[in-house]
Amino acid sequence: MMKQQPKLSFWQIWNVSFGFLGVQFGFALQNANVSRILSDLGADLHSLSLFWLVAPIMGLLIQPIVGAASDHTWNGVGRRNPYILGGAVAAAFAMCMMPNAPLFVQLMSPMLFGAVMLALMDASFNVAFQPFRSLVSDMVPSSQRNKGYAVQAFLINVGAIIGSILPFVLTNVVGLENASKAGEVAPSVTVAFYVGASIMLGTVLWTVFRTREYPPKKYYAYKGLDRKEVEAQLAAERKATFGEKMRRFVQLMITMPKTMKQLALVQFFSWFALFIMWVYTMPAITQNAWGIEAKWFDSAYLSSLSEVPAYIAEAKGAAGDWVGILFAAYSLFAAIFAIFITRIANKVGRKLTYSLALLAGGLGYLSFVLFDDPTIVTANLLITEVEIPSGALNLIFPMIGVGVAWAAILAMPYAILAGSLPAEKTGVYMGIFNFTIAAPQIISGLFAGWIVSAVFDNNAIYILMLAGVAMILGAASVFIVDDAPDEDESVSDDATLTGSTN
Repeated sequence: MMKQQPKLSFWQIWNVSFGFLGVQFGFALQNANVSRILSDLGADLHSLSLFWLVAPIMGLLIQPIVGAASDHTWNGVGRRNPYILGGAVAAAFAMCMMPNAPLFVQLMSPMLFGAVMLALMDASFNVAFQPFRSLVSDMVPSSQRNKGYAVQAFLINVGAIIGSILPFVLTNVVGLENASKAGEVAPSVTVAFYVGASIMLGTVLWTVFRTREYPPKKYYAYKGLDRKEVEAQLAAERKATFGEKMRRFVQLMITMPKTMKQLALVQFFSWFALFIMWVYTMPAITQNAWGIEAKWFDSAYLSSLSEVPAYIAEAKGAAGDWVGILFAAYSLFAAIFAIFITRIANKVGRKLTYSLALLAGGLGYLSFVLFDDPTIVTANLLITEVEIPSGALNLIFPMIGVGVAWAAILAMPYAILAGSLPAEKTGVYMGIFNFTIAAPQIISGLFAGWIVSAVFDNNAIYILMLAGVAMILGAASVFIVDDAPDEDESVSDDATLTGSTN
């Protein structure tokens, strides 16, 4: 007989996802700075997207495996927590190593070492990502599901804000150098990665020690499952041969819930666009707002010079720092929207909320091209003042739409999907759902570099406009998704994130 799963207090829900703040802190540092690091180490615009391919490939390979493994894991640390902790430790190691790629020149080229550390770093993030998603599904009852994923989205964005602005703060407040020498990484970026690794480990340890996962007996009772039947099934799966496991995995893919298949199309357009933004925002705004010619991102041209002119290095450094501010801005707007997204979704429906949010993001990307005014203005950021092109400063406005879209992407697909998943297969299906995140990024990575060089003549601003078109197509695709209402969910159960203690 199914037992009523107890509701969690606001702070219990907070603790479940607090470690995700640190993981996203590290992920934000990666997203805002890896293109900058790889460019400093010798990568050109065409190859940037190819290097970035390691990120979705790691997600594609690792998350289904981790999801299935965590479904089978019950030990003293928990069910999902061992993977969250292990992923954080490995990611912290890679974060400390990547900026130091030039030190390992005797082993391999700095650019190749940086790519290897990117692969390890992203693989480790993925080990932690999926169990965090499943932890919310395990611990938070259906009536609080919207709130659970909204709190997670809020914490993700707080981590992203701090992580994104950290190199800028280290340069403009602390005074570290942001311009890199040939073949090296800027000191401000290196120190930021050290700080990010430390914060990630601290927050993950908080979640691991403050969140006590349900033991098997209680978990199965809350989910309405027969413990003996499930454990017998898990035992049989452990004894299965590799071939049998692959056949079962393929069968899971074939019989996945209809809602998951429908969400896949929306995910394709959304993550295709996001990948482009992470890879090409730095060169796009350097060219469009700072007026730096595309040739300064051509590795062949740069290798023909004895040194890069100081004003080019300074412009790239300033633009790289400003990308962190822009990424922090969209994360801030996403965090604000996450506070209200629960009530909005309960009022007008998850599908309409999701679609309008993606539309806002698409319009934001399309408008990037309009902000090309090179007039130098002084921007007061409270913690410091900087002189930047007016066009770069006004890019804050498109980031409102991007932030709204990002908040919805982090919360709505999972809130829609969770109700359609069998409880005993939540982990493996959440892992399989990552295919809908990884596949569009792989496709984007394979073709974006060719598009920006062959179609757009290395003018990276136009690839961001292509991202806008993709996001708008995602908004339209939401309406084909079936979203079953929650049986025991009501608006009163989902108070705002700032005032609930139930």
